[in-house]
Order: sequence, then structure tokens, then C-alpha cells
Amino acid sequence: MSDKKIIAVTGATGSQGGGVARAILADPDSGFAVRALTRNPDSVAARELAALGAEVVRADFHDEPTVHKAFQGAYGAFLVTNFWAHGSAVKEKEEIRVLVRAAEATGLRHVVWSTLEDTRELLPLDDPRMPVLQDEYNVPHFDAKGESNRLFTEAGVPTTFLNTTYFFQGFLGPFAPQRAEDGVLTLTMPFEDGKLLSGVDVADIGRTTLALLKGGERFIGRTIGLAGDHLTGAQYAEKLAAALGEPVRFRSIPYDAFRALDVPAAEEIANMFQYYGDFDREFTGARDLARLREINPALKSFDDWLAENASKIEVS
Repeated sequence: MSDKKIIAVTGATGSQGGGVARAILADPDSGFAVRALTRNPDSVAARELAALGAEVVRADFHDEPTVHKAFQGAYGAFLVTNFWAHGSAVKEKEEIRVLVRAAEATGLRHVVWSTLEDTRELLPLDDPRMPVLQDEYNVPHFDAKGESNRLFTEAGVPTTFLNTTYFFQGFLGPFAPQRAEDGVLTLTMPFEDGKLLSGVDVADIGRTTLALLKGGERFIGRTIGLAGDHLTGAQYAEKLAAALGEPVRFRSIPYDAFRALDVPAAEEIANMFQYYGDFDREFTGARDLARLREINPALKSFDDWLAENASKIEVS
């Protein structure tokens, strides 16, 4: 490992950080080594990374010295925070400040920061179309990250801002097609007919991050909007139907109707999809698929992702 540049990977046992760690470890010629940060080095996921060749270290965003220690001697880092672990924009911003301070103090030379747009730049809080959440946000898990981007710049941390999007993996979970009363598989989402929804394989966060780190200085200071496809709800349903071997129809739930459902984070999710829909031109326009494939030629389309994952979709 001594002749390789160390990349500290936060959230290494999660989907994003785990993807980054595995992408680096799968490329022995990348010139990088993985230092996997986790709160629990004894977890199964952490042990799996160690078996693949990662250096696994304990670090906790709520124990700042452990983060500084984990960044010591590293060339760069992939940074991600998990809003859903607590559901608080205030707490997420506190975690981001810890990461920025540690990155600055240890002199990291290239950080890839997994972030999202601040929706308030296009949708002021006084716009009545959606409720304000947690006192000052439209979509807290977007806005807390987007608002915090400036912290990296102000601290002089050499950063590539990687704007993510909806994960195709959502079709394996809460938005998997379900059989309606008439027996037809139905893709039900709080998203308007005819609007484009950008989606990506979460593993492409890892593959793209590796490409950005390899690209080095030419990507520092840039914002890269990530997606693998831009499709309407009906197009997602059509492709799901082809992969599953039976018809799938798309059913749009009105945003307000979804907000009223007794499901976790209903308002947050509805606001997110409304932002995707109301500003689909701006959102997809910031994610140029052709240019992204120049950076990451292995970037998966929805068809590519389905070819590998359709068998995992559980329908009832």
C-alpha cells in the first residue's frame, strides 16, 4: 500500500461509500489504496472490505478527532453523509462541518463530495407549491448538502462536487412494481406523467468517483451532475415490463396525496419528486449523459441495470 495514494472513504459499509471502495479495490492499476472509515470495524461489511484489501479504521462523525486521525496521511477522500440515519438537516450540516474541518486540517489534495442541489435556488421558500420542512427547507436532504458546498470552497479544500440523483435501486424497494387489483403490475410513484426523472445505479457513484480521482486536478472545483438515464414514468414502466416479461403500467400519485400517506418521510419524498418534476429540464440539463460517459465509460443505463437486477425485483 505504501506506493499507492490513500483514499479515505467515508460511509464505506454503505451503498455509496461501499461502491467507491469496491471500485478502487477492483482496479489494481488505479494507483490508489482504500482506507475504509466505519463506526464499526467489526461489522460483516467492514470485514468484507478488509478481505478485499482495504485498510479498515474506526471513525465517527460525532467524534471529530477520529475523523482527523482517519484522514491523516491520505491523498484524498470520498465524503458522504447519511441524512436518513437521523432525518435532521441541522445534524447533517454539523456532520459536514466536521468533514470539512478534518479535510482542511489534514491537507487532503482531492476530495469527491457526494452532494445534491440546494432546491431553494430554483424554488424559494415563499413559493406555495410545496410545504416548508424543518423550518427552512424544501427538501432537507438535498438542501442541507447543497447549502454546505460552500464550506469546502471557503476552507480551500480541493473538491469535486458530485451531484447524485434517484437510485435505480429504488425499484428493488419502495418503488418496485406491485400487482393491482386487476392483476396488472403497476409502477406507482409520486411523479407526473411526461416528466423526466434522472436515475443512476448507485454503484456508478463509485465508478465515477474513481474516474474523477484519476482525472485529478482537471476535476477539482467542478460540479459533476450524475445520472445514467433520463426517463419518464411510462418509459421506466415500459422497460420494467420488457425485463420482467409482462406488462407494467405507470400510475402517477398526486404529490399532495402522497404527502398525506402514513409512510415514513412522506412529505420529504413528495417534495423531492415534485422538485424533480417541476424542474426536470434544469435537473436533467445539469446531467449530460454523453459527457458523463466520457468520464465513466462503464456508466449504466436503466437497460444495463435491469439486465443485472431484474431478477431481484420482488413483485406480489
